[in-house]
Amino acid sequence: MQETLKKYFGFSSFRPMQHEVISHIMEGKDALVLMPTGGGKSICYQLPALLSEGLTLVISPLISLMKDQVDSLRANGIPAAALNSGNTDTSNLIIRRECRERKLKLLYISPERLMIDIQGWLRDVEISLIAIDEAHCISQWGHDFRPEYTQLGILHEHFPHTPLLALTATADKITRQDIIEQLQLREPKVFVSSFDRPNLSLTVKRGYQTREKNRAILTFIERQHGGSGIIYCMSRSKTESVSVWLSQHGIKNAIYHAGLSTELREKAQNDFINDRVQVVCATIAFGMGIDKSNVRWVIHYNMPKSIESYYQEIGRAGRDGLPSDTLLFYSAGDYIMLSKFAEESGQREINMEKLRRMEQYAEADVCRRRILLNYFGENMSHDCHNCDVCQNPPQRFDGSVIVQKALSAIARTGEQASVSTTIDILRGTYSPEVREKGYMSLKTFGVGRDIPPRDWHDYLLQMLQLGYFEIAYNENNHLKITPSGKEVLYGRTQAHLVTIIREEATSKKRGSKQKASKQTNAFTPQADSPDLFDALRALRKRLAEEEMMPAYIVMSDKVLQNLVLARPTTIEAFGNVSGIGEYKKRKYGQVFVDLIKQYV
Repeated sequence: MQETLKKYFGFSSFRPMQHEVISHIMEGKDALVLMPTGGGKSICYQLPALLSEGLTLVISPLISLMKDQVDSLRANGIPAAALNSGNTDTSNLIIRRECRERKLKLLYISPERLMIDIQGWLRDVEISLIAIDEAHCISQWGHDFRPEYTQLGILHEHFPHTPLLALTATADKITRQDIIEQLQLREPKVFVSSFDRPNLSLTVKRGYQTREKNRAILTFIERQHGGSGIIYCMSRSKTESVSVWLSQHGIKNAIYHAGLSTELREKAQNDFINDRVQVVCATIAFGMGIDKSNVRWVIHYNMPKSIESYYQEIGRAGRDGLPSDTLLFYSAGDYIMLSKFAEESGQREINMEKLRRMEQYAEADVCRRRILLNYFGENMSHDCHNCDVCQNPPQRFDGSVIVQKALSAIARTGEQASVSTTIDILRGTYSPEVREKGYMSLKTFGVGRDIPPRDWHDYLLQMLQLGYFEIAYNENNHLKITPSGKEVLYGRTQAHLVTIIREEATSKKRGSKQKASKQTNAFTPQADSPDLFDALRALRKRLAEEEMMPAYIVMSDKVLQNLVLARPTTIEAFGNVSGIGEYKKRKYGQVFVDLIKQYV
């Protein structure tokens, strides 16, 4: 196992739990594996495939995901192919023949195609292992439900002696049990790796309006030194407006959402994979189909609907283990919209509960990483020091007067106002609804002029989370005061709010500290040898273009960083660098060593 790992993948040691999973599979037993995105799940079936006599089937939901995996395997000298509708009939015929002739070690296939072929030619092929990737798709409780996956429960009927390996990056306890039952796994061992991704920084910004978000995003992207990133938006229209705005500021980007044609989606994905654009503005439809290792950052323009979705999406950054940044924007408008979606969904209770957990994460005043890990059943005994809460603990103050002003405004409208109208009343703004309803005659009209609109958004969001009012989604999102809100309104109890600290207002006081923390997390291998790193990256780009493949498949950023540190001047030394196997050593060794010699 160790020799095969080094020969094909260039690693001298396994990541946590990989060795145990592979040993279990090699004994012919079923397993469910939970590893975070970038945690090395694919090695758990790729290595057994190399160590076994027959063919390993990998059931995968997306053509793009199959292509990415197959390209990576072939780049390491491993015979693999994907059978899907994107191929010509002739290509699929050749692939089937290669399977029968034992020329392939891994075959990627969609669940739909598998159901067709399981009664035909696959019966004549020795199948040593069946791996079900993105296994959460099989679960009715999964966050990415895919009906076709429900047919996979018949696998053991057709392949009674073949072990099944289910893999996913995110599944809570209910989803795990559902996967086991749906796939009819036989006494499976459940392997749960650590979900901790210490290389990812976690930052949440609350109550920002569009202009503030845009300003913060520009500053954030400028800190990334040209690194690739993804901006996730709640709606298709928002992806398009953000894309236009980025283009106006000279940032090359692409759009990706389900409303685009297949050709446009493929072009956006290919441009991103091949570094022709720096940013993709996308709905949640994007990212599952790629294994781009050098995504350096992820921004959520809107709050996700669940911690599972959030965790999987931020996991698309820093797959190579290098420092990467994540940023989540969170507003009352997001919460209202997502609550409405959850209320109208077929699984109201569970979707509302998942949203509440996401809300608690965004509102947290304790280490965010500890909350994430706890959600997935993993406890961490110390703070991470790589999230915004750890770096800037929130301060609280007696906000009773602020809360009373807001609740009084709500009460005087007969609890018939929305968040935006309540702010208009407090600010003394003559909006159309204020004029129409005559709210300018209320005693509370203008009592909050001294507080900016964006801060009122933030304070109202805090009041919502503290339970001082509720939102009636069936009454045009009108605000209703709760019993605990009345306790504050009538002065029977105090309300403590978090002090709002804007970056612009604190740049002089804390700018140096924030800048330092950002720089320590930013990916800057150029500091060791900027000229060499840039030269290696340029060489990688040229080789990738010649071979018509993504640059990160030729060499990952992590491997380039290792080369900068090791500076091998012989092909043998080049092959000893972590991440370089025998195939890449023979293929690229001479050209990289010749370049490195110029800098030693």
